[in-house]
Amino acid sequence: MSPIPRLQNQGGPAFLSYGFRPFFLLGSIFGAAAIMAWLPEFFGEISIPTAFAPRDWHVHEMLFGFLPAVVTGFLLTAIPNWTGRLPLQGRPLLVLVLAWAAGRVAVSTSAWTSWAFAAAVDLSFLGLVAAAAAREVIAGKNWRNLRVVAIVVLLFAGNAAFHWEAHAYGSADYGLRTGISAAVLLIALIGGRIVPSFTRNWLARRGPGRLPASFGRFDAVSLAGAVLALAAWTVRPDSAVSGILLAAAGLLQAARLARWAGDRTWADRLVVVLHVAYAFIPLGFLLMAASAFGKLPASAGVHAWTVGAVGLMTMAVMSRASLGHTGRALVASAPVQAVYALIVAAGVARICAAVRPDAAVALLHVAGIAWALAFLGFSVSYWKVFTGPRFGR
Repeated sequence: MSPIPRLQNQGGPAFLSYGFRPFFLLGSIFGAAAIMAWLPEFFGEISIPTAFAPRDWHVHEMLFGFLPAVVTGFLLTAIPNWTGRLPLQGRPLLVLVLAWAAGRVAVSTSAWTSWAFAAAVDLSFLGLVAAAAAREVIAGKNWRNLRVVAIVVLLFAGNAAFHWEAHAYGSADYGLRTGISAAVLLIALIGGRIVPSFTRNWLARRGPGRLPASFGRFDAVSLAGAVLALAAWTVRPDSAVSGILLAAAGLLQAARLARWAGDRTWADRLVVVLHVAYAFIPLGFLLMAASAFGKLPASAGVHAWTVGAVGLMTMAVMSRASLGHTGRALVASAPVQAVYALIVAAGVARICAAVRPDAAVALLHVAGIAWALAFLGFSVSYWKVFTGPRFGR
């Protein structure tokens, strides 16, 4: 990995000096606000002026609003490390931020404009992100990371399908599953790189003992299994073939996680949380396999992936990367540890709400409030990290 490039003096606020600053902060605030709006909308207490059905607005804004903001913050921070090129900052970064914000406004007011206008504005953001990421990866001749760009393109395709389906059929299903599949694959790909890497670095300083297995054939097989299972699930979620592939992928992902020595990392919360977050990936596959065979509602597996894996992994990456790239010590403060616990609670409550309809109302409130408190708490705790100067400069 190339050393972190020196930043140019962009002459503007620190907030626009690196991609993680605006996108992690605004993405977290939006992630909390979207859930705080969704709960009263779900129970009929308010109405959002969107062309989407209420469920589809909630799903869309978490999958294609909240998640792309965090993914963009990560990519704009990681790609300079991969390529050795200077990061995007200043006015070009501001253009991306405004494009993302415009998409959120357009989608949430599309009943006043049109679905086509909202789709065009919304899709422009992921299109710009894919183009910017591809340009940097190609210019840096960092060909292996074009796989990450491909997943951003898959998110774009899922978003486009979501808009079209919701307009043409009143509900989005294929677009929803495509977006979730892209999110799961992104965690399997990027998480499969950073979880064992950070674990190895930390354990190497602790003395002799078992270290994470290096990337090898088993990892390639487990990733291929995930791709096949998610492709089958996207097309035919209730088929026996999908169920078998999902179960096999879940077992492979669980075995992959077990090879990373996570049981030795409890003393460092910034490391162990990565393992806990990744554990929701195999759990989601296994719950979705049970759904394919009619044993559980699909919502259980969906929320293991989206609340558990996406929510906790994004928080784990944001909290760690923001400290490291602003020159701060890599230590999870007490408030951040509380945030981690709240997201785990939200994930467990949301899965339980799917399998216990008699307690669903209470559990939905627990999950929503825990999620919102987690991301608002993170925004408050890291406000100075995102808006202040880098330490040591």
